[in-house]
Amino acid sequence: MPDSAPVSDYPGERLGLPASGPGSIGRIGRRLGALAIDWACAVVISVAFFDYDPWATSAVFAAVQIVFLPTLGGSPGHRLVGLRLVAVRGGWVGLWRPLVRTALLLLVIPAVIWDADQRGLHDKAAGTVLLRA
Repeated sequence: MPDSAPVSDYPGERLGLPASGPGSIGRIGRRLGALAIDWACAVVISVAFFDYDPWATSAVFAAVQIVFLPTLGGSPGHRLVGLRLVAVRGGWVGLWRPLVRTALLLLVIPAVIWDADQRGLHDKAAGTVLLRA
């Protein structure tokens, strides 16, 4: 059975993105760094205000994602490591994309299943992509 997806030389080529530099796909190292920063901040807030309740940590993490993705184009972790979230078709990411993306991110599994462009299922479902700023 022939594969209908075109073969690409680098992640993001099928989306019309450059191979490297600003505007290219955010690679795994930056993505993990951003996730670690955001999760660590959520843990600190959870310890300070909620006696380290795991549900509170998840809620704080989700709130940060949902607030900062549409307003700053990325979470604080994304911005610190040089990433920004954009809609694949351009324009503002809106409000529903961060909601869908964050809900799937909290489930973990969609975030660790990637396509050839190194987009997790959470990004594909939300129609977003993390790019180098």
